[in-house]
Parts: sequence; structure tokens; C-alpha cells
Amino acid sequence: MKIIIGSPHEIHGICQDLFEFAKEQTVWVFEGEMGAGKTTFIKAICRHLKVVDPVGSPTFSLVNVYENEQGEEVYHFDFYRIEKEMEAVDIGCDEYFYSGNYCFIEWAGRIPNLLPPKYLKISIKLDHENNRLIHLTHHE
Repeated sequence: MKIIIGSPHEIHGICQDLFEFAKEQTVWVFEGEMGAGKTTFIKAICRHLKVVDPVGSPTFSLVNVYENEQGEEVYHFDFYRIEKEMEAVDIGCDEYFYSGNYCFIEWAGRIPNLLPPKYLKISIKLDHENNRLIHLTHHE
């Protein structure tokens, strides 16, 4: 599935389509260059999930745990700063990934051997007009 967004404000309007495409998949991997809008996209998705906690990049903590109105936990990872996959293992990433709760992962390329076999991949690229080109694929 491909989506073009002209401004970050349009992200909110596609969240329902995104969840329909994802089906039952709860682990979502976000790929894109620095500044492509990964965290902004995750903030909009968390709003759609009715997360009540402030949503921000977990660059230094590696993982943020949010709660929605129903008391369900949502996990947001940012592996940009890790140097070895063992750092992700040390925080128990596999327990999060296999919890059944939503896991939104930025910079997953730093932990390729730790990702579950199935996940939703969301690639975000900026074009020359500053549109976000979003490509969704099921990785199996």
C-alpha cells in the first residue's frame, strides 16, 4: 500500500486505513531518514489508539511505555543510539515484541536479528516537494 502525505497534519486522516491494512499485526517497524517524520507518525497513531500519556521519542531511554484510555500498554522504541543488539536484549525487547501489545519501532535496522518474523514495515521518504511517501508492507 502506498500513501502520499503533503503535510504532517494529514497523518491523522490515514490512521484508520493504516490499521485496516495492518490487520492483526501489532509490531510496526518505521524506516526513514532522520527528519522523515517517524515520531510524528507514531504520535498520530497513538492519538488514534487514545493514548493518554505524552508521546515523545525514546531516543535515550530506548523504550517509552504509554497507556491508552482502556489501560492497555503501547510500546515505542528508538534504537538509533544503540551500538550492539545486546543493548536491546538487555531491556527485554523480545518480551515487548511478543506481548501482543502494539510495538512501534524506530531504527530497527540496528537490531535486525531481534525482530519477530512477522511485522508491518512502514517506509517514509521525503520527495523534492517535501511530501511524505509512505509505503506499507507486511514482512513475513
